[in-house]
Amino acid sequence: QVQLVESGGGLVQAGGSLRLSCAASGRSFRTWSMGWFRQAPGKERYFVAAINWNGGSTDYADSVKGRFTISRDNAKNTVYLRMNTLKPEDTAVYYCATTRFYPATETSKYNYWGQGTQVTVSS
Repeated sequence: QVQLVESGGGLVQAGGSLRLSCAASGRSFRTWSMGWFRQAPGKERYFVAAINWNGGSTDYADSVKGRFTISRDNAKNTVYLRMNTLKPEDTAVYYCATTRFYPATETSKYNYWGQGTQVTVSS
């Protein structure tokens, strides 16, 4: 069984920054690719960023390229999402998830999900 716990969300003004963390249980963490998704009220869950098993390769949605950075620390079983220059349209619940695939932008390719952390960006 895998458990993912996100943290680091909150309320921030436009132009500000946040760093999300996703702590994973399970000895196989370093073999998984990881992804971040987000879901705004009334909308589908969309891909944000992904990172391969050793952190050597990353992938981003066009809407966040140049502003967000995904990284991981396999010694700590944790993946991060650094979010800079936040915009009101970034407001959503952010989820991390595990996958055996890379790259992978579809939710169907991810098997374990966290409970999400709320990010609210005020204008």
